Amino acid sequence: MKKLWVFMAVVFFAGNAWANDIPEGMGVLPTAVPVPADNPMSAAKVELGKKLYFEPALSKSGHFSCNSCHNMATWGVDNQRFSIGHKWQRGGRNAPTVLNSAFWSKQFWDGRAPLLEDQAKGPPLNPVEMAIDSETAAVARLKDAGYASEFQAVFGKNGMSFDNMAKAIAAFERTLITPNAPFDLYVQGKGDISAAAKRGMKKVADIGCTSCHSGVLFTSNDFVAFKYGKDEGLKSVTGKAEDDHVFRVQSWRNVAMTAPYFHDGSAATLQEAVKTMAKVQLDTTLSNQDVNDIVAFLETLTGELPKVTLPQLPRPQGHALDWKE
Repeated sequence: MKKLWVFMAVVFFAGNAWANDIPEGMGVLPTAVPVPADNPMSAAKVELGKKLYFEPALSKSGHFSCNSCHNMATWGVDNQRFSIGHKWQRGGRNAPTVLNSAFWSKQFWDGRAPLLEDQAKGPPLNPVEMAIDSETAAVARLKDAGYASEFQAVFGKNGMSFDNMAKAIAAFERTLITPNAPFDLYVQGKGDISAAAKRGMKKVADIGCTSCHSGVLFTSNDFVAFKYGKDEGLKSVTGKAEDDHVFRVQSWRNVAMTAPYFHDGSAATLQEAVKTMAKVQLDTTLSNQDVNDIVAFLETLTGELPKVTLPQLPRPQGHALDWKE
C-alpha cells in the first residue's frame, strides 16, 4: 500500500505544474484505506459500527462511549490533556484523534494494537476508561440493549461476539478520513495557500521535520525516540531498554484542531509544540517567524470533517437497562 501511494504521487506530480513548489514526498491524502481480508466493508457493518462507537452500554457505568474521548464533533479528540474515564479517573496519555487512523501502521502511542480491530477491544475493558468486567459482560450488555438482530444481519447466526463488535467499530472508523485540506487543493492546482504557509512548507523540509513527518500522511508510520517527559513509551510494552521513550510518529493531518499535543498533552498550543519538537528532535531553535510560518503550513492540513449523523441506538421497549456498577 505504501508503494502504491508513492507511485500515485509520482504519477500525479508529473503532470502538475504546482508540483515544483512541493517538497519531495508531500502530496494529497489518499481516499482508499487498507482493509483487512477478514473484515470486509459493508454499509450495514459500518452502520452497526457507528452505533457501537456511540454506545454507552459498552461502559460499566453507562456514561462513556468511544465518542467520549474521540468526539466526532471535535475532530476525533476531547481536547483534554488526559481523558476522563470510569468513576472520573483520568488516563495517563493524551487521546489521539481517530480521524484517518485507518492509515496508521499500528494504534496507540506505543503501537500495542496492530489494527483498528485490536484497538477497539482495549477501552471497554480498561479499568480507567470504560471498565466493563469482561468480554462476556460486554456482549451481554449489548444483547440486553437490543443488538442481537443487528449482529445477526451483519455477521450471521451466532455472530454476536466481542471480536465482531470490534470489527464493526473498526469498519466505521475506516470511513473517518478528512479529504480536501487546503494543502491538498493546492497540490492539485485547485486552490492556493498563504505565503507564510509556503514558507513553512519549505522550512519543515529544510530543517528535517519531514524525516519523520513524511509522505502524504505526514508521518513515517514508524516509531522514533522522543526524549521528552517521563513516559517510557514503547518500552512499557516490550520491556526493552532501547525502546525507552519511543513513540509512534503522529500525523500532521488535522493537527491544528487536536490540541493539546504530545503523548502527555503537555504542549497546550501548536506554537509550543513546534518549538519543542524542533529543539528536542533537531536541536534547532526556531525564530518566531519560522514558528508562525510552520504553524500556518500545518493549518493548511486541516481537511473536511466527516459528516456523521447521530445514530438511533437499539433499546428494549418498556423497561430500563441495568447500569449497576
